[in-house]
Formats: sequence, C-alpha cells, structure tokens
Amino acid sequence: MLSEMEYELKSAPPTFRHQKMSKLRVYRRDLVKLQMEAKYNALEDGSKERRMYTLENENGGQLDSQRALLLQGTESLNRATDSIARSHRIAAETDAIGTDIIEELGEQREKLERTKGRLVHTGENLSKSRKILRSMSRKIVTNKLLLSIIIILELAILGGLIYYKFFSKG
Repeated sequence: MLSEMEYELKSAPPTFRHQKMSKLRVYRRDLVKLQMEAKYNALEDGSKERRMYTLENENGGQLDSQRALLLQGTESLNRATDSIARSHRIAAETDAIGTDIIEELGEQREKLERTKGRLVHTGENLSKSRKILRSMSRKIVTNKLLLSIIIILELAILGGLIYYKFFSKG
C-alpha cells in the first residue's frame, strides 16, 4: 500500500509531493518498527502477545487514519491535476486566439498603410489637376478678352467704313 502511495505521489506537484513524501517516510519507519516489535513479541509469552495485540490495534487505528488522510490527499491531488490540465487547455486556446488576432491586425495594418499611400498619391494628383484647371481658366479669360477686343475693333472699322461710304461727301 505504501508503494502505491509513493507511485501516486510521483505525479503530484512538487510542493505537495515533498510534504507528503516526508510523511510517507515516517510511515515506512513506523511500519518497520512495528514489524520488528511484532517479531520480537511473537517469541515472548502470551501476556506480551496481548500487549502487542493492543499496541497493534492502536497503531492500526493510526495507520487507518493516516491512510484516510493520504487517500484524501491523493483525491485532492487528482482534482488539482485535472484543474491544471484544464487551465493548460484554456491557456493554449487563448494563445491560439491571440495569435490569430495578431495576424489579422497585422493584415489590417498593411491594408491601412496601402490606403494611406493611395490617398497621398491622390492628393498630389488633385493638386496638379487644380493647377492645370487654374491655368486653363486664365487662358480662357485671356482668350475671351482678346476676342472681345478684336470684335470691338472690327465693329469700329466696319462703322468707320459705313460712315466713310454713306456719310462722306466725296
């Protein structure tokens, strides 16, 4: 039974394991002492056998209570192991989700940077377009002004010719 307890303690967490291993060693020493006393008393007379029987019953009661404590510790250890395993699974899932989120955020950042570059390029193109439109607008106004002056000059010449031909004496 002590061997089984020792085997179960090997898979326990280190802090719990060291504490219970020391108790297990004490139990082993007590068991060896009891075995030696039992052999010694078996050789002696019946009165000693009766005393030994009483001592064994007392020690047996102690061993039963110690065994119950050890079994409770083992159950507690099993629950803790299951809890740790669940925590590891949850941590692994959380890690995977976090990695996916980081990758998505990286992709979104790249898209935003490309979009920003396009906007800057578009802004530059709009500035060039405004300059060209202003230049064209000035040229149109200049052309209209020149055409107006030419039309006025032509009207003045035409008016002068009509006056000369119809109203001049000559």
